[in-house]
Amino acid sequence: MTESSLAAAVRDVLAVDPESYRTDAATDADFVLSELSDGTFDNHQSILGLEYEFYAVSENRWNPGDDGAYGLARVPRRLLELIGFEKELGLHNAEMTATPQPFNADGVRAIESEVRSQLTAALDCTAPEGLRLVSDGLWTIPPTGETAREYLTDSVNDDGVRIATNMTDAVRYHAMANGNLADTFRVEAPHVDIAAETLMPESLITSIQPHYQMQQAMDLPRCFSYALRLAGPLLALGVNAPFFPPDLYEDGIDPETILAEGWHENRIAVFESVLNTATETDKVVFPEDIDTLETAIRRVVDDEVIVPMDVDRSDRFHDNFATLRRKHGTFWRWVRPVFGGPSRSAANARIEFRPLPAQPTVRDSMALTVAFAGAMEGLTRTEHPVGDLPWDAARDNFYAAMRNGLEADIEWILADGTETSDSTAAITDLLDHAAEGLRAVGLDDGAVDAYLQPLLWRVDNELTPAGWKREQVRQRLNEGAAFDEAVHGMQRAYVEHQSRTLIDGDFRDW
Repeated sequence: MTESSLAAAVRDVLAVDPESYRTDAATDADFVLSELSDGTFDNHQSILGLEYEFYAVSENRWNPGDDGAYGLARVPRRLLELIGFEKELGLHNAEMTATPQPFNADGVRAIESEVRSQLTAALDCTAPEGLRLVSDGLWTIPPTGETAREYLTDSVNDDGVRIATNMTDAVRYHAMANGNLADTFRVEAPHVDIAAETLMPESLITSIQPHYQMQQAMDLPRCFSYALRLAGPLLALGVNAPFFPPDLYEDGIDPETILAEGWHENRIAVFESVLNTATETDKVVFPEDIDTLETAIRRVVDDEVIVPMDVDRSDRFHDNFATLRRKHGTFWRWVRPVFGGPSRSAANARIEFRPLPAQPTVRDSMALTVAFAGAMEGLTRTEHPVGDLPWDAARDNFYAAMRNGLEADIEWILADGTETSDSTAAITDLLDHAAEGLRAVGLDDGAVDAYLQPLLWRVDNELTPAGWKREQVRQRLNEGAAFDEAVHGMQRAYVEHQSRTLIDGDFRDW
């Protein structure tokens, strides 16, 4: 799509009446509620799905040397189509969506096999182009010859429409920067200074997003409450974004201050602040509990309108609520309910779990995905008392994990009803019940251990990917490196380790 045609498409979006859009979404909500009452969204078993995001880097084979190795790289659109990955916000992004599978032993194996096979094929295709896909939480080395600030802020004005130079040509992304939002999208994190006229600062981050589909839609509010209480402990295990590109920090800030006051999972801060600083209401938040299915759906209807795009409707089942689905696309919550299905038989209610950054290896990403799904089964089947943990404690756990990873104080209620703020006890209890949930859906002890041992190792060794990155930077600073050299050296070491372990190894091998 050319700049002018993209700008015209953005103007068309901005011409849509937001009140009419909201009214259509409310009508769609009535349809969904009626179908929920009829049992249309119920299924005979739990289903597991996964979205997995990557960014591309250049292997710099034609100009060897550390100065350009593993700098961020744009993925040609034809190559993205060839490898079967989807476009995401930035030109450097690529997203894989695994086929949802029954949550049982064969289904879990199928998802992992699909991820491995798709990723292996993708790496085989990108390698001749001098590119590599990286599984990570936040990139830190900009493209060769550019600063991160230049890459994130570069844009053009096309007859009054602001077009981000390095953003994919999806109309809704560009429309956000040209609607009724604030003039700037700013990152708010310790000692970081970056703002842009478009959404591009959000493209710093990548994640994994497990989807858990419960058997009975009526169970969604109860399952949602458990998912909120899992968010803090699982995030503490998975933190992987302690540093920004060095040129995005405030001028003159001391590296020791960054290490002392920086957070372990800045991906959370990026997504929240970039969008919340530009909207009237905070749209990226840790959501409140849901009492009823109607509450879940009405929250989407009542959410602030950002991109009131027209929708096409056909005879597919989910086109009966196409506007509600479109509006859900800007319903940004760290955990969110989803109602979908292209046919009546495929209709489903599920929970999308968004707190987790992409991990060093496929095995690590699958470990967190399977731990989440197993815990959803294990905690709900036993009616684990952590379901009674006050919501504000669950919220505080989430942001404590964002700041401090495994060093965070995590409030939890153990299976015997004992209250604790010992993060090790909380996470161990969670993983014990994840194991029980996995056994309940048919995984044997060997498979359970294979999935959960990489996470237990992190607890035993008090080391997360973010902790590893912090140690790498600290070591380089102690050896006399400047801060930018230390961060870039760490990032290159991360990619080098990943190149050997991404498909068949795990973080313990590092």
